[in-house]
Order: sequence, then C-alpha cells, then structure tokens
Amino acid sequence: MTKGVMGFMKGIGMGIAVGCVAGAVGSTYMRSNKKSLKKNVGKALRSVGDLVDDVTGMF
Repeated sequence: MTKGVMGFMKGIGMGIAVGCVAGAVGSTYMRSNKKSLKKNVGKALRSVGDLVDDVTGMF
C-alpha cells in the first residue's frame, strides 16, 4: 500500500513540475508573439466551432 501511495505522489509531483515548465514556456511565447497568437487562437476557435456544428448536424 505504501509503495502505491508513494508512486502516486511521485506522479503528482512530476505532473506539477511538467505543468509549471509548460506554463512558463507558454507565457514566454505569448509575450513575444501576441499578434500571431491571437490569429492562431481565432483560427482554432473557428475550427472547433465548425466541428461542433458538423457533429450536431449529424444528429
């Protein structure tokens, strides 16, 4: 039981560490590329909206 809990805690710790690194890299990217980021986010949201419309249209 203790080994399972320790493995779980190690996994949580690694997940938090990876999340912090990804957040720092993403934050730096957002600061340096505001215009292209807005453009890409707009395209992504439009694509997701189209996908949702297509899926709801099938039903």
